[in-house]
Amino acid sequence: MDLYAIFQSILILSGVCVVFGALIALAHSRFRVFEDPRIEAALELLPRTNCGACGSPGCRPFAEGLVQGEQQPASCTVMGPAEIEDVAQLLGVEAGEANKRVARLLCAGGSHVAVQDAEYRGFASCKAAASVAGGGKGCTWGCLGLADCEVACDLDAIHMSAALLPIVDPVRCTACGDCVDACPKDLFVIMPLEPHLIVQCRSELEGEEAEGLCQVACNGCGKCVLDAAEGLIDIVEGLAVIDYTKHGLEAPGATKRCPTGAIVWVENAQLLEGTGGSATDASQTAE
Repeated sequence: MDLYAIFQSILILSGVCVVFGALIALAHSRFRVFEDPRIEAALELLPRTNCGACGSPGCRPFAEGLVQGEQQPASCTVMGPAEIEDVAQLLGVEAGEANKRVARLLCAGGSHVAVQDAEYRGFASCKAAASVAGGGKGCTWGCLGLADCEVACDLDAIHMSAALLPIVDPVRCTACGDCVDACPKDLFVIMPLEPHLIVQCRSELEGEEAEGLCQVACNGCGKCVLDAAEGLIDIVEGLAVIDYTKHGLEAPGATKRCPTGAIVWVENAQLLEGTGGSATDASQTAE
């Protein structure tokens, strides 16, 4: 091939590149979507955990919502007050207020109070154990204590107690829902921090049959229903169920006569642990 042909090929390719480059530049200028630079600035101040507790699928959509006025900085449950105020000052908006939500475990049946029918030996996972005859626990609805939730929590908000029950730290918890997804028994729920009355049981039995498997099981006796405000608690299929739409009607008295301590009264920042399975413990929790 002579030098002329090589030179001609280079010129053609260069011309094609120039033409396509011009077309791309024209398309970019015509169809470019403007992005508010404050989005990137706000994103730099966010924790980037992408936990979803704010209601957005991640920190970037949350930053976009902040700039568009659809979100408040306080909706981020991972940031502390100082970080929230920094975001508010950057965007020139009010920090706002958010109802703190946390994950709660609806089980107090640790190894000290619940019957174990069989010993599980295998991969240390609640999901693995649950696939083998329900995990070997007498109360098949209860926590298996193999810490899938603790492993799933990236914020170190869950640790296992001596009784092999996961304990949620409400200060660290961001209500991301990872523990909810990890639990094969569906024992975790995300709820506002305000409710004080919590039924720590999801018993599928009632009466002596339930108590025979777990000392702190709800036996469906109905004493809490009688002691609570009208309509606040109902017995549904042998289990006490609290109507949280009746916020403000809660009172510690609903726990006083619970014979097992299945229903407890907690303060807003309290770590929720099992009461130990006695009416005495239940009354002490309420006081």
